[in-house]
Amino acid sequence: MTHDVVTAQAEDSLRSVGELMRDRNVGSVVICEGGRPVGVLTDRDLALAVVADGINPAEQAGPHASRPLVSGKIAMDLEEAVALMVQHRIRRLPVMRDDYLAGIVTIDDLAVRAGDLHLAQEITAEVARAAIPEFYFHRRGG
Repeated sequence: MTHDVVTAQAEDSLRSVGELMRDRNVGSVVICEGGRPVGVLTDRDLALAVVADGINPAEQAGPHASRPLVSGKIAMDLEEAVALMVQHRIRRLPVMRDDYLAGIVTIDDLAVRAGDLHLAQEITAEVARAAIPEFYFHRRGG
Protein backbone atom coordinates (compact mmCIF):
# COMPACT_ATOMS: atom_id res chain seq x y z
CA MET A 1 0.00 0.00 0.00
CA THR A 2 1.17 3.50 -0.76
CA HIS A 3 0.59 5.73 2.27
CA ASP A 4 1.23 9.07 0.56
CA VAL A 5 -1.96 9.30 -1.52
CA VAL A 6 -2.24 12.13 -4.02
CA THR A 7 -5.56 13.90 -3.54
CA ALA A 8 -7.40 16.85 -5.05
CA GLN A 9 -10.61 18.66 -4.25
CA ALA A 10 -13.75 18.03 -6.31
CA GLU A 11 -13.83 21.71 -7.28
CA ASP A 12 -10.26 21.65 -8.68
CA SER A 13 -10.08 21.85 -12.45
CA LEU A 14 -9.37 18.88 -14.67
CA ARG A 15 -6.26 20.72 -15.83
CA SER A 16 -4.93 21.12 -12.28
CA VAL A 17 -5.57 17.45 -11.55
CA GLY A 18 -3.72 16.50 -14.74
CA GLU A 19 -0.82 18.74 -13.74
CA LEU A 20 -0.82 17.13 -10.29
CA MET A 21 -0.62 13.67 -11.87
CA ARG A 22 2.27 14.80 -14.05
CA ASP A 23 4.15 16.54 -11.25
CA ARG A 24 3.69 13.68 -8.75
CA ASN A 25 4.17 10.98 -11.42
CA VAL A 26 0.95 9.11 -10.59
CA GLY A 27 -1.82 7.66 -12.71
CA SER A 28 -4.68 8.50 -10.39
CA VAL A 29 -5.82 11.05 -7.83
CA VAL A 30 -8.35 10.51 -5.06
CA ILE A 31 -11.00 13.23 -5.26
CA CYS A 32 -12.20 14.66 -1.94
CA GLU A 33 -15.15 16.75 -0.83
CA GLY A 34 -15.04 18.37 2.57
CA GLY A 35 -11.89 16.42 3.43
CA ARG A 36 -13.50 13.05 2.70
CA PRO A 37 -12.60 10.87 -0.31
CA VAL A 38 -15.54 10.50 -2.71
CA GLY A 39 -14.06 9.21 -5.97
CA VAL A 40 -11.00 8.49 -8.09
CA LEU A 41 -9.90 10.28 -11.24
CA THR A 42 -7.41 8.43 -13.44
CA ASP A 43 -5.17 9.50 -16.29
CA ARG A 44 -7.46 7.50 -18.57
CA ASP A 45 -10.50 9.39 -17.25
CA LEU A 46 -8.75 12.65 -18.14
CA ALA A 47 -7.83 11.46 -21.61
CA LEU A 48 -11.38 10.35 -22.34
CA ALA A 49 -13.03 13.46 -20.87
CA VAL A 50 -10.74 16.17 -22.17
CA VAL A 51 -9.34 14.73 -25.39
CA ALA A 52 -11.97 12.29 -26.62
CA ASP A 53 -15.10 14.06 -25.34
CA GLY A 54 -13.83 17.62 -25.73
CA ILE A 55 -14.58 18.64 -22.13
CA ASN A 56 -13.11 21.99 -21.15
CA PRO A 57 -10.02 21.38 -18.98
CA ALA A 58 -11.20 24.26 -16.75
CA GLU A 59 -14.23 22.20 -15.65
CA GLN A 60 -14.31 20.86 -12.12
CA ALA A 61 -12.81 17.41 -11.64
CA GLY A 62 -15.47 16.09 -9.26
CA PRO A 63 -18.14 15.23 -11.82
CA HIS A 64 -15.61 13.23 -13.87
CA ALA A 65 -14.35 11.06 -10.99
CA SER A 66 -15.38 7.42 -10.69
CA ARG A 67 -18.13 7.22 -8.09
CA PRO A 68 -19.15 5.84 -5.73
CA LEU A 69 -15.77 5.33 -4.16
CA VAL A 70 -14.97 1.66 -3.72
CA SER A 71 -12.53 1.35 -0.85
CA GLY A 72 -10.92 -1.24 1.37
CA LYS A 73 -10.18 -1.31 5.06
CA ILE A 74 -6.70 -1.06 6.54
CA ALA A 75 -7.01 -4.52 8.18
CA MET A 76 -8.06 -6.43 5.05
CA ASP A 77 -5.79 -9.09 3.61
CA LEU A 78 -4.42 -9.48 0.08
CA GLU A 79 -7.16 -11.84 -1.08
CA GLU A 80 -9.91 -9.46 0.06
CA ALA A 81 -8.28 -6.56 -1.80
CA VAL A 82 -7.98 -8.62 -4.99
CA ALA A 83 -11.60 -9.78 -4.68
CA LEU A 84 -12.83 -6.19 -4.29
CA MET A 85 -10.81 -5.00 -7.27
CA VAL A 86 -12.06 -7.83 -9.49
CA GLN A 87 -15.67 -7.49 -8.32
CA HIS A 88 -15.74 -3.75 -8.99
CA ARG A 89 -13.44 -3.84 -12.03
CA ILE A 90 -10.96 -1.37 -10.61
CA ARG A 91 -7.18 -1.17 -10.72
CA ARG A 92 -6.77 1.15 -7.71
CA LEU A 93 -8.27 0.65 -4.27
CA PRO A 94 -8.20 3.48 -1.72
CA VAL A 95 -7.72 2.09 1.78
CA MET A 96 -9.56 3.63 4.71
CA ARG A 97 -8.86 3.73 8.45
CA ASP A 98 -12.25 4.56 9.92
CA ASP A 99 -13.45 7.50 7.78
CA TYR A 100 -9.96 8.65 6.76
CA LEU A 101 -7.82 7.83 3.77
CA ALA A 102 -4.87 5.72 4.95
CA GLY A 103 -3.40 4.78 1.58
CA ILE A 104 -4.05 3.27 -1.81
CA VAL A 105 -3.37 -0.17 -3.25
CA THR A 106 -2.81 -0.59 -6.96
CA ILE A 107 -2.71 -3.66 -9.13
CA ASP A 108 1.09 -3.25 -9.21
CA ASP A 109 1.24 -3.22 -5.39
CA LEU A 110 -0.69 -6.49 -5.29
CA ALA A 111 1.58 -8.12 -7.83
CA VAL A 112 4.69 -7.13 -5.88
CA ARG A 113 3.17 -8.11 -2.53
CA ALA A 114 2.29 -11.56 -3.80
CA GLY A 115 6.02 -12.30 -4.05
CA ASP A 116 5.31 -15.06 -6.56
CA LEU A 117 5.75 -14.20 -10.24
CA HIS A 118 3.09 -16.64 -11.42
CA LEU A 119 0.59 -15.47 -8.79
CA ALA A 120 1.41 -11.83 -9.58
CA GLN A 121 0.69 -12.46 -13.28
CA GLU A 122 -2.61 -14.15 -12.40
CA ILE A 123 -3.68 -11.25 -10.17
CA THR A 124 -2.75 -8.72 -12.83
CA ALA A 125 -4.58 -10.65 -15.57
CA GLU A 126 -7.68 -11.19 -13.44
CA VAL A 127 -8.06 -7.54 -12.45
CA ALA A 128 -7.20 -6.33 -15.96
CA ARG A 129 -9.75 -8.65 -17.57
CA ALA A 130 -12.39 -7.47 -15.12
CA ALA A 131 -11.53 -3.81 -15.75
CA ILE A 132 -11.49 -3.98 -19.55
CA PRO A 133 -14.72 -4.56 -21.49
CA GLU A 134 -15.05 -8.07 -22.88
CA PHE A 135 -15.24 -6.82 -26.47
CA TYR A 136 -11.62 -5.68 -26.13
CA PHE A 137 -10.41 -9.27 -25.82
CA HIS A 138 -12.83 -10.58 -28.42
CA ARG A 139 -11.81 -8.04 -31.06
CA ARG A 140 -8.12 -8.40 -30.24
CA GLY A 141 -8.17 -12.19 -30.17
CA GLY A 142 -7.41 -12.47 -26.43
